[in-house]
Amino acid sequence: MIKKILKVLGVLLLIAIAVFLRSAFPIITGYGAKNLCSCAYISNRTANDIISNELGAFPLSLGSFKLNPEDSSATATVWGMAKKKAIYREGLGCTLINDVEEEDLRNQVFNKPAFPYDKDTLSWPLGDLIIDSLLPDFNRQKMAQALEAAFSEPDPESLRLTRAVVVLYKGELIGEKYATGFTQETAQISWSMAKSFTNALVGILVKQGKLDIMQRADVAEWSDPEDPRHAITLDHLMRMSSGLDWNEFYALPSSATNMLFKDASMAATAASVSTAAAPDEVWNYSSGTSNIISQIVREAVSDESYWSFPQHELFHKIGISSGTWEPDASGTFVGSSYLWMTPRDYARFGLLYLNDGIWNEERILPEGWVDYSSAPTPAAPRGTYGAQFWRNGSPATFPNVPEDAYFANGYQGQSIIIIPSKDMVVVRLGYTQADNFDFDKLLSELIQAVE
Repeated sequence: MIKKILKVLGVLLLIAIAVFLRSAFPIITGYGAKNLCSCAYISNRTANDIISNELGAFPLSLGSFKLNPEDSSATATVWGMAKKKAIYREGLGCTLINDVEEEDLRNQVFNKPAFPYDKDTLSWPLGDLIIDSLLPDFNRQKMAQALEAAFSEPDPESLRLTRAVVVLYKGELIGEKYATGFTQETAQISWSMAKSFTNALVGILVKQGKLDIMQRADVAEWSDPEDPRHAITLDHLMRMSSGLDWNEFYALPSSATNMLFKDASMAATAASVSTAAAPDEVWNYSSGTSNIISQIVREAVSDESYWSFPQHELFHKIGISSGTWEPDASGTFVGSSYLWMTPRDYARFGLLYLNDGIWNEERILPEGWVDYSSAPTPAAPRGTYGAQFWRNGSPATFPNVPEDAYFANGYQGQSIIIIPSKDMVVVRLGYTQADNFDFDKLLSELIQAVE
């Protein structure tokens, strides 16, 4: 009898393992193909470098990854299974082929406008010329020491892997440093910093009168008044207090990983989940929420101009020339995660918010929008979240940084930190695992350099 029970348990265990692997392998290959494609064709890095770094750790190391220059794509498998392919399109970056024919994806028509002027001939912040005589007073020695420390590796077991730091003070670029292999021209991934750019697109549409954040979110799947999701407003989505039952977990198959690496329409995947609480009752960090917002933005803009909307209405107006916002297979920008640009261009975005949404005397974001974005969401613990932006909170996330600091934040230590009381913006990008980088130390040292 015992042998029969053990045999049954063994069979059940094997079935469970097989089910798990069937779910996990497409996530490994989806992540691998997509990131190999984007890092190669947007950041212009070599396949060997990407595979050794971004794709070298377990469980990604189980995969086999290949760059295919002949059709501008990347493919991935795990032991020959769960094959995934991502294709590159100029101006749109890379997109996984999920639930769509490759030919249909390649035939999508889009118009990305060319950047309208030569940044090399214009002074910062619209251009890239840094005029030393215009820089405000600051302690150059302390600045250099702070930047050097940000790239140091005191613990070989906990690498920081900083790739870029850019520092603005009183609107001027007073410090920057890059890791070997990266320059001011290297576009780098935003990860969840993209959520804050999604915030900006919503703000622009609010200013244009096309969206009202306090109105019910216009999501087709929630149109039935008897559906609990019918009560969710755009504001609830912006503040991640919609009550949707979302699992933002990346170590195993989850709502987030299935959305990012398996499905054609990320917004549809996110909108299909049920509710776990009433709106405003709980706060739950959700990349799905941001992709629902991205779909709402798309529907508020005509398809004819949608793919050029970020460039026309945001990027080009504030000097961002390198921005590539990647869409999913349905053609909607991945508002949660997939934006690429140079560190200086990320800093320009931070400067827009530091200046209350005004650039070169033009109001890009509606009056009061920055205050709304940086105000605490009531349900968020310690007041650490606003509307697609993080806050320093209380107790503070960064104890030695002013309480009014708020920031765009992404996986692996991507951050645009805005400190209004110090008139500063700091961009830090890297490939940092867990909490190996001390942002509080960097920011406090940079503040000391300008005081």
